[in-house]
Amino acid sequence: MIQIWKLYGILWRFGLCLIPCMGLLLGGCKSNSVSSRAPVMNGSAQNGFYRVQRGDTLYRIGLRFNQNVNTLVRWNNLANANAIEVGQLIRVRKPAAVSGRPAGVKPPSGRVAGQSEAVATSTAAPDIRLQWPVRGKVISMFNGQTQKGIDIAGSRGTPVKAAAAGTVQYAGDELRGYGRLVLIKHTNSTMTAYAYNDSLKVRNGQSVQAGQTIATMGDSGTTGVKLHFEVRVNSQAVNPLRYLSD
Repeated sequence: MIQIWKLYGILWRFGLCLIPCMGLLLGGCKSNSVSSRAPVMNGSAQNGFYRVQRGDTLYRIGLRFNQNVNTLVRWNNLANANAIEVGQLIRVRKPAAVSGRPAGVKPPSGRVAGQSEAVATSTAAPDIRLQWPVRGKVISMFNGQTQKGIDIAGSRGTPVKAAAAGTVQYAGDELRGYGRLVLIKHTNSTMTAYAYNDSLKVRNGQSVQAGQTIATMGDSGTTGVKLHFEVRVNSQAVNPLRYLSD
């Protein structure tokens, strides 16, 4: 089994959070609901900001306001997600086109006051073309909210191919909801995920070529044989169809 903190770092870069599956790694979760295990915190959002209370972590704040940790880091221009202080104001609501910060809150360094945060936090499209990992009917489309990738129907045992050359960052089944999963890093900003596999054909740290078999299709972690395929740019989920070659 991969070391827990190494897995944490990999998933952090991919924009996923390890904490919901830590119980699985350390002996089994009793509930599929993350929110049911989340601590209740005092305080509420005022004008889209939350004031840090004693005992808060960015992860707990994210759970309370239904935000991804990476999103909070980006909105607040935090250099270290673990270094928040009691009394600090944290933006927890999506910025409007024009920043509506409460009085006395300075804009993050590196931005011009009044600049649109929506523009400042946009995800630039990488210069990369991807091969289809499998050929089949797309049965579930990306929507950026409940569906962070696409689902492709197929038959058990069908080879799953690397969408581009890269390095395997993770190959295992320790992340709840993804079954047997492969994560591949292609560039400093771009990674792909291949979930629900029946078997894995690569190992952590292995270099792979575009079109190389990395797994076989299955139904681990889901119902019905299919491949769940995601593309992440700067840890943010993007529509895979934008990058897949015809």
